[in-house]
Amino acid sequence: MTDDDFIDLRSDTVTRPSEAMREAAATAEVGDDVYRDDPTVNELERRAADAVGTEAALYVPSGTMANQIAVRVHTDPGQELLLDRESHLYRWELAGAATLSGVQTRLVDAGARCVPSADRVRSETVTEDLHRPGTGLLALENTHNYRGGTAVPADRIAAAAEAAHESEIPVHLDGARVFNAAVALGVDASDIVAPVDSVAFCLSKGLGAPVGSILAGEAAFIEEARRVRKLFGGGMRQAGIIAAPGLLALESVDRLADDHANAERLAAGLDAIAGVDAPEPDTNIVVADTEAADIAAADLVAACEDAGVGCVEFDTHTTRFTTHRDVDAADIDAAVDRVAAVVGDL
Repeated sequence: MTDDDFIDLRSDTVTRPSEAMREAAATAEVGDDVYRDDPTVNELERRAADAVGTEAALYVPSGTMANQIAVRVHTDPGQELLLDRESHLYRWELAGAATLSGVQTRLVDAGARCVPSADRVRSETVTEDLHRPGTGLLALENTHNYRGGTAVPADRIAAAAEAAHESEIPVHLDGARVFNAAVALGVDASDIVAPVDSVAFCLSKGLGAPVGSILAGEAAFIEEARRVRKLFGGGMRQAGIIAAPGLLALESVDRLADDHANAERLAAGLDAIAGVDAPEPDTNIVVADTEAADIAAADLVAACEDAGVGCVEFDTHTTRFTTHRDVDAADIDAAVDRVAAVVGDL
């Protein structure tokens, strides 16, 4: 099977830069970003801050780095980080909060809400005393990756943030796909971000840039974040060549609706396969459960790869499929046919 035949639904990070992005990279005006001399990076940071309604923003290599910088800046070593047990920051960031910032995690099960309720935030908040660390940060996520790309309504974010702020606890939003949430909910990203103290979002997922994420917040926070970025090895030099595609990515928010429509089409097709349960998604992530077919996710992923469909194991019987701009409706239909054949053979 050739690369052209492979339908890659592993993640929206697999998108290839468009010709316009390649041209922008090739012709970008550059300078040394550590010295703040790169005009393209400076413009990207300005426009990124405007896009989410914050005072300032910082361009970083990855979403994980953006989240971990936020944890480091908001907390002191020995404090607690309060977050959902299924959050990306906890599940897939290599214990970065403990390793890089010296904080321990306090997990809550937010369930289908995806973020803890205001009452839950209040009940889980810990005041520092002789025996216990104090809660130093609440981290939320929108969209929620593990919980199926759920678009969390802005009022839920606001309620949790308000409860944390009552105890003077800052709030960070892992908004890797916050623009997907905004499109799905029919609101501006700034409406989702307004109640929190910082937000991270990816340019390299549905927005289609080849590399990079943004950390945004108040100007003083970003100044400290810039220093921590350097500490974490994220200081970049002539980064305009990768920031220029990011500027184009910020112009592609509206087309995320196409990914959502393709995800709905994919979920409907998968759900029609005997033994597969694929609920209608909010955004561009489809989670298929094959427990009824007695098919382990690991086996499904391996067989799908052989059949020319990329997907990833989420849990014992759940598999994630993610739509993006490099797949169209015809690809979705072909993927469903291939998965149906795989399920029939397993």
